[in-house]
Amino acid sequence: MARDHQVKVQDHQVTADSLIFYQQQCPTKRSRTPRTAFLFFLLFLSIFYIFHSQNILPTSSLPHILSSTHITITTSSNTLNTTSQPTDLQHIVFGIAAAAGLWDKRKAYLKSWWRPHEMLGFVWLDDPVDTATDDHLLPPIRISSDTSNFPYSHPTGDRSAIRITRIVSETLRSKAFEDLNIRWLVMCDDDTVFVPDNLVRVLNKYDHRQFYYIGSVSESHLQNIYFSYNMAYGGGGFAISYPLAVTLERMQDQCVMKYPNLYGSDDRMHACMAELGVPLTREPGFHQFDIYGDPFGLLAAHPVTPLVSLHHLDLFEPVFPNMTSADAVNRLFEPTRFDSAAIAQQSICYVEGKWTVSVSWGFAVQVIRGVVTPREMELPARTFQNWYPSADYKGFSFNTRALFRQPCQKPFVYYFSTVQYDRDSERTVTDYQCKWKMESPEYIERVVVYKKPDPSLWNKGYLIKAPRRNCCRVLPSTEKGTMEVDVGLCVNGEFVEA
Repeated sequence: MARDHQVKVQDHQVTADSLIFYQQQCPTKRSRTPRTAFLFFLLFLSIFYIFHSQNILPTSSLPHILSSTHITITTSSNTLNTTSQPTDLQHIVFGIAAAAGLWDKRKAYLKSWWRPHEMLGFVWLDDPVDTATDDHLLPPIRISSDTSNFPYSHPTGDRSAIRITRIVSETLRSKAFEDLNIRWLVMCDDDTVFVPDNLVRVLNKYDHRQFYYIGSVSESHLQNIYFSYNMAYGGGGFAISYPLAVTLERMQDQCVMKYPNLYGSDDRMHACMAELGVPLTREPGFHQFDIYGDPFGLLAAHPVTPLVSLHHLDLFEPVFPNMTSADAVNRLFEPTRFDSAAIAQQSICYVEGKWTVSVSWGFAVQVIRGVVTPREMELPARTFQNWYPSADYKGFSFNTRALFRQPCQKPFVYYFSTVQYDRDSERTVTDYQCKWKMESPEYIERVVVYKKPDPSLWNKGYLIKAPRRNCCRVLPSTEKGTMEVDVGLCVNGEFVEA
């Protein structure tokens, strides 16, 4: 047989839907007889397979060359957890990177979202710390092993990146969870907060038995250029399916040794994922938050996806004004007790064609003079600055808009104040108040938002819903100085109209 037609099949094992032959193109003359015979042979196999798949031919008629070849054709869902039991918090192990020098401050963030009797995981520190009376509200603490034998040569980074990237391996090697039904390992920093129920909602979309590496990229275009658009940024957190974590643990130390010149833990993780051939599956609800300034614009126009995490809480302004960052996070988490799926989800509606109303549920309401189209309102307003001070708005990795086009269109902002559940109407009632010392549209002092809790907003059972922004409707006011808004799923035929 001609050299460019030779096919080697070891042990006669073929595990693909088709055979693909690659050949080097050479200008030399070849005999056409082997080529013709080979094509007839492939045609025969194709016809035989069609007849056999329709049960037209008996199994006994299988030629010797096929009977000794095992063909496996498998089909499975890439984006749907098809196991009998949905993923829950008990199936997730967290690996939280922390530093002893910042522990006393950062643990306040952990307390805002950690559920001691429902969640599994460790905080990995570089040195021991003194325990406090309330530390039972936090994950157990472990001390990372010595990494001095690993080379690190990045000129501006910190070799703690090696310690942090090995949290996956060290968590598995602790064997603390090997007897449990673990499906996912989730990595994050100690200045990251999660909405745990939304994390579960996102992971339920995927089959944990396959290799998945799930997270998101930076808000800074330059960050993604310097590092990678294909890397899950560690501060925003990322999830690794358990089979992938087991495979990673076997080769991670060897992999890390190869990359002393990399900056951080997350790009080392990405390098190992590249060696394993596993790409990043992007979920935009993981937020690295490589920004400075006021995060209002990002939270007020959150993408139509569950809010999973927030990072860098020490570096940008508190999400609610006149509060500490930790207290502001606790305030943001209050509505999640009633409707975690809807937190920070935007709805847009209009009042008689003269005001634009944007509701970021559980966070803030904006009332703007004039009509601002939904296409504009769903873009984050630039209340924040780029990670790199020299970069302007073109340095973000997503589209943004100016805060307002004219002074008269400066939004009147009503921040979340209280939440309660009305059992009679089966709706949540959230209150948003404005403390600005200026006249608001029609002297509105507060906005009351009504919404039915909808835990199946993103998926119902094993069915993943197509994402769609909730609709809102401005209701007739029953109290002077108060605007009332109803938020919920859009009905058939409903759309935003000024």
